[in-house]
Parts: sequence; C-alpha cells; structure tokens
Amino acid sequence: IAAMIDAGLIRKMICSFPRSSDPRAFTDSYLAGKIELELVPQGTLAERIRAGGAGIPAFYTPTSFGTELAKGKPTAEFDGRMYVQERWLKADVALIKAHVGDTHGNLTYNKAARNFSPLMCMAAAKTIVQVSKLVKPGGIDPEQVITPGIFVDGVVEVSAPRQEEDLIRAGVVYA
Repeated sequence: IAAMIDAGLIRKMICSFPRSSDPRAFTDSYLAGKIELELVPQGTLAERIRAGGAGIPAFYTPTSFGTELAKGKPTAEFDGRMYVQERWLKADVALIKAHVGDTHGNLTYNKAARNFSPLMCMAAAKTIVQVSKLVKPGGIDPEQVITPGIFVDGVVEVSAPRQEEDLIRAGVVYA
C-alpha cells in the first residue's frame, strides 16, 4: 500500500488504523492533503464490507454513537438504544492474499487472512488474488473452500511471499 500511496494511486483510505511499521508514505500524503482518511471501528469496517458483498446498502450499529466518527450520519433509536446508520463499502478492485487457490479461483486462507479477505472478494467488482500455492481444479477439498471462485477474477502464485513489514525492515524501495 505504501508504494501505491507514493505513486499517487490512492486518494482515500478507509480503515480502522492507518499505521504500519513504516507509516511515512501515508503520513506524508495525509499531511500534504493528497489523501483522505475515513476512520471506522474495525467491527463496523468488516460489517460495511460484508454488507457491500451481500447487496445491503445500509445498516445500523450502536458503535460510534455520540463520537466524532458518527458526525453527520443518520441515527435512530431501537428498543431504547441509539444507533448510527452505516453505508455498505464496495471496491472497484481488491488485491487479496490467500494460502491455496485453484485455477478457478476457489480459495483457502491462513490464519488472520481469513478476517477481511473473503469479505473483500465479495465486495469488489474485480478481485486479484496472490496465493502461496496454486493447484488444479479439484485440488482443494470442497469442504475447505472459504471463497468460491465466482468472486475471483485472477489468481497469481507467489510460492514464497515476503511480508511487507520484513521488506520495509530490509530497506526495499519500490520503483
């Protein structure tokens, strides 16, 4: 993401925490007014993405009611409790990492990659996936498929992917 921010490819970030091990790219762009930031509580972010994938344009949550994060958003009372209306979140393109994928786009994930990745695959108009292992159709037990291939437009195998944090520590510079 830092390389895309540096290249001017990101105009807005919607996230729960806009920091990484090297936040320079985001911080510099944000302070220069080149990138917009929308902070969203993490559970609300996941639900906004899920709603986008499910075709649900809005929902209500008590999270953020009465805070700056709810400023300007519709509110409503349900059963004596105040809620904030949140809108779905969809993407033009999702870049996803998965563990194993087949050539039809069926995917499995490793650990925390399962948190947001399946939701983003559903909420994006186009999904490109990097997998550690690419197998032929039938190479994944159907009971283990987390994301069906209908939500995937392209799969690229990178058998030994490096973590972004490791690359930053190593001083890698993106051209």
